[in-house]
Amino acid sequence: MLFLAQQDKFLKFISKYLSQLRPSVFWPPFTLLIVALSISLVFPEDFLKIVNRLNDWVLNSFSGLFSIVTLIMVLCCVVVFISPIRNVKIGGKDAIPLLTRWQWFSIILCTTVATGILFWGTAEPLYHLSDPPEFIGAEPHSQKAGRFAISTLFLHWSFTPYAIYTIPALCFAIGFYNRKRSFSLQTMLFPLTKNHSANWGKIIDAICLYALVLGMAASLGAGILTLSGGISFLTSVSKTWILLGGTTLLIVFAFILSAISGLLKGIKNLSSINAILFFILAAYLLITGPTAAIASSFSNGMQDYFYQFTEMSLLGVSQQAPEWSSSWTNFYWANWMAWAPVSALFLGRISRGYTVKEFMIFNWIIPSVFAILWMSIFGGTAIDFELNGTSALVENLNSSGPESVMYKILEVLPYTKFVVPLFLIAIFLSFVTAADSNTEAMSALSQKNDVHDLQTKTPTFIKIIWGVTIGLVAFTMISFSGIDGIKQLSNLGGLPILFFLVAVIISFVLMLKNYRKGTD
Repeated sequence: MLFLAQQDKFLKFISKYLSQLRPSVFWPPFTLLIVALSISLVFPEDFLKIVNRLNDWVLNSFSGLFSIVTLIMVLCCVVVFISPIRNVKIGGKDAIPLLTRWQWFSIILCTTVATGILFWGTAEPLYHLSDPPEFIGAEPHSQKAGRFAISTLFLHWSFTPYAIYTIPALCFAIGFYNRKRSFSLQTMLFPLTKNHSANWGKIIDAICLYALVLGMAASLGAGILTLSGGISFLTSVSKTWILLGGTTLLIVFAFILSAISGLLKGIKNLSSINAILFFILAAYLLITGPTAAIASSFSNGMQDYFYQFTEMSLLGVSQQAPEWSSSWTNFYWANWMAWAPVSALFLGRISRGYTVKEFMIFNWIIPSVFAILWMSIFGGTAIDFELNGTSALVENLNSSGPESVMYKILEVLPYTKFVVPLFLIAIFLSFVTAADSNTEAMSALSQKNDVHDLQTKTPTFIKIIWGVTIGLVAFTMISFSGIDGIKQLSNLGGLPILFFLVAVIISFVLMLKNYRKGTD
């Protein structure tokens, strides 16, 4: 009898929590991820073969569409500034801002591409320097290859990726606050779906949840590799699966704890600290590094970036360098797309009280300019050190992986013992803040009760479930396939979102048209 009573209590306990879920949104992506994870553990080699084939199919079949959609999103951002919608206040004329401008900027910066610029800022330019694509006609390790590497960094990390985030976020902000639609990804399509369809909304939410888990796992994988590389650098501990697993647990525990603390508590404070660390690290490298070479990288890189912007953006269409474009540019576009819809929920949600023009400045222009300056400093330093023989970075890249490059640079600069811990803290906080915001948005999508403001808390158990799932997927992929697994995750996560973003662009155009007519 006692056993039956305890069993009944347990079943009621489970039923209480499960009743808070949106079954058709939560269970399909969660089940698919668990099945895929199980197969990867039982049949790792076969699973990787399947993932590789799917990855090749995605990149070969949709490279042109990835390129076209991303370029259109950049153009959409430009159009906003000449449209009447720029003067619209998100939330209505009487809406009060939820955040100060500094808090707003720091949260946007630290929840979007922050982890990526720390991981790839010094590693990516070395790949382009040592193995430039044939179509640019540059010899490896030449000045021309170095210029190409910097301008390519600008393409991959500034205005285009932030446009991919900004357009869906703006559509959601207007739909959620000004049109009083629900907290759903379908709200981004409000001009296109005037008759709100609950069924379509559930399907869209489920697909985007699945894609975001893959995108977040890819980002977490980069963070794990970089953190474990730093720990190995400082302590001489071998980078084994034990270190990778311990690092994964630490990051997952931290971002779940931050998410549980509430949207206006943990993330606001952590982002502010993290943004300050970014400025300190950039200033340190600018002063102690090759300042003249950094200035030259910025000048030459900006010239090449703007002059070749359209050509480089449409490489996937022209098929001028299909293998290179698939490995780099389309990999990034797929990665940003995997994050974009659910990240847009968060970015739109924190924008209340500001005009659309301010929204564009803080979500698109300022972060893009920051990214360009960051890549000039860190990418320019890496290229200068390699070309001038200050440090054998490419050799280190090939032998120890991209996560080791930054530590090799810091090794030859002053105050290494003080700066490396700051760099590790920045990496740690970058992923915690990014994962915090997206875990909150994922949990809000997964629950039955609609979210109306930032004070509405989502159930803790949902955040724990998604946090643990992301950690397991990331750890599994980097354990079996390293950086290649991260790239594959990003591409597969971005494919379903590619078609959703096409619909978002159509909705965006309709929204501008309506505001121009004064009918919205």
